[in-house]
Amino acid sequence: MGPVSYSWYNSRRCILSRANVTLVDYGIGNLQAFCNIYSRLNVSIDIASTPEELSCAKRIILPGVGAFDWAMTRLIDSGLREMLDDLVLTQHVPVLGVCVGMQIMAKNSEEGVIPGLGWLDAKVKHFNHNNLSPDIHFPHMGWNDVEPAFQNELFANIIDPRFYFLHSYYFSPANLMQTLATTEYGIQFTSAAVSGNIYGVQFHPEKSHSWGIQLLRNFSEI
Repeated sequence: MGPVSYSWYNSRRCILSRANVTLVDYGIGNLQAFCNIYSRLNVSIDIASTPEELSCAKRIILPGVGAFDWAMTRLIDSGLREMLDDLVLTQHVPVLGVCVGMQIMAKNSEEGVIPGLGWLDAKVKHFNHNNLSPDIHFPHMGWNDVEPAFQNELFANIIDPRFYFLHSYYFSPANLMQTLATTEYGIQFTSAAVSGNIYGVQFHPEKSHSWGIQLLRNFSEI
């Protein structure tokens, strides 16, 4: 069965909606940090915790912290899963997954047993999957360089990008053409991904000073 159509949802409210960006509130992620940045940028933002509130989204940020299975369970329990699938896969609304919000876009994860959203053909792997040097410590925490693989509007006007990371698992797409940027930590891994309207970043732009502010500004203009 394909994604459920929610076109019958309160179309009048959608016409009146002015928010450029909608944050998905499923109980995890630092929503206030995103709100603070967009407030300083004078970019309108909504927080959606119900399908009705999410239905009018023009751009979606899917935040996340913690474990893969926990995040998927919270998202499923929130009742937002079907609306997200419809907006992203059918209506092609731009979406930005952040940290675990990026990871749950994959099909599955070595961290757990619950299937991911499956929006991208990818698997989430632990760094130790690669038998790295004992000098490599987990989690990967702190500032690191991010190297864009090709020009994309998400990284527009960002010079020598450095972002803040906190993770022990990394996103591994089957199609390397979906790797938007890479980072070195024992291995070179995908730190940003893109496929059409779907964007994901492993780092935390909301904690990454001017680089993160510019990236969030860029997303609000996609």
